[in-house]
Amino acid sequence: MAAEPRWLEDEEQRAWFALGSVLARLPAALDGELERDAGISHFEYVIMARLSMVPGRRMRMSVLATLAEGSLPRLSQAVGRLEKRGWVYRIPDPGDGRYTLAVLTDEGYDKVVESAPGHVETVRRYVFDQLTRSQVRQLASIAERILRALPRDDTWPTEMPASAPPATPRH
Repeated sequence: MAAEPRWLEDEEQRAWFALGSVLARLPAALDGELERDAGISHFEYVIMARLSMVPGRRMRMSVLATLAEGSLPRLSQAVGRLEKRGWVYRIPDPGDGRYTLAVLTDEGYDKVVESAPGHVETVRRYVFDQLTRSQVRQLASIAERILRALPRDDTWPTEMPASAPPATPRH
């Protein structure tokens, strides 16, 4: 006979449903703002922002996919769209030709700089303006704990690339 499921308590169920709603609604709100104001999706913005924050504005596609929380095929499609607009290009990794690097162009960097203020304001309005400093620290701690419990695939880097000092407002 199977063990009885560990049903959620009332407070856990309330938290779970609230988190589920945030996970469903926040990405749509961020996409809507960026599509309207900058003509790009949130995923495309994250790709360019991540590239803008590393030395040389270049990164292996596999690492970038992980940092952008997308699959390699999804990343490849998005980078293809960004290439058509002249914001990103791909080259073989000179250190290991089996890999491909995504490189942010000067025009792509300018697009991130142009898009960042509106995006940051939206993030502040929907997330950080709703929380106290203590709650922000708790949110970071909670999210990091949940992330550690989630499965990772083999492409997850053991070390994150170092960030370059931001030349633009933090994303």
